[in-house]
Amino acid sequence: MTVQAGRRAGIEPGALDSALQAPLGELLLALADDDFVLGFADSEWTGIAPHLEEDVAMSSLAQDELGHASAYYGLLAGLTAGDADRIAYDRPAEAFRHCRLVDHGRGDWARTMTRRWLYDTANAVRLEALAGSTDRLLADLVVKVRREETYHLLHGEAWLERLASHAGEPRRRLLEALELVGPDAPSVLAPLPDEAALVAAGIQPIPSVELIERWSARIGPVLAGLGLALPPAAPAALDPATARSGHGPAFLALYTEFSLVRGLDRAATW
Repeated sequence: MTVQAGRRAGIEPGALDSALQAPLGELLLALADDDFVLGFADSEWTGIAPHLEEDVAMSSLAQDELGHASAYYGLLAGLTAGDADRIAYDRPAEAFRHCRLVDHGRGDWARTMTRRWLYDTANAVRLEALAGSTDRLLADLVVKVRREETYHLLHGEAWLERLASHAGEPRRRLLEALELVGPDAPSVLAPLPDEAALVAAGIQPIPSVELIERWSARIGPVLAGLGLALPPAAPAALDPATARSGHGPAFLALYTEFSLVRGLDRAATW
């Protein structure tokens, strides 16, 4: 998936209200960082997944997420006259704005699948709304992203059902994963600090509180049908000030890995 980062059409061809540039930048960064961090974390399963088919599947899912992140970073670079690679790799760890859900460590297979299913279902609701964005570059990109995300949803739900339907260790680990990462799941849809401006301009057509309600209505019956329930949301997962900041040691370890080569020579031309 490629993006012409140097061009920005936005709401009107060739122009974007300067007051909306910062809020739109926050939205693009959140979208990009979510997929970038999740994609990199899931790539760690390549070669150690439960079986060969899942090695291939997880590699493909991770590649999709990194491709989506690259496209979002490209839009952000076009908005800020920046460079997509520098945005992705040259920021300090504290400047990342991914949600608390993907800040959790990889853990075991049940935790990874639980995190992925929760993320993909929430992200599906978010992308569904953004497909109607008044920013045409973002809306057009989201249409492409959603095609690939459909398969992510099917994969995650298949594993959720598989783990839930096997008594003993598989279901126990699933329950443990839900208790651990479930409270942070709403952070995917938590409001950004300048959400009001985005909603007023139609860039984010639907406010976060409604997106969370839609997501809860969709996943509730699925979980109930498997005898499961999502734990109550952690207050920090819904607060714009904390839903995408204060990253923990799991992300710091991940950051050290994906920034290692770039950090050898920040001035190098790649």
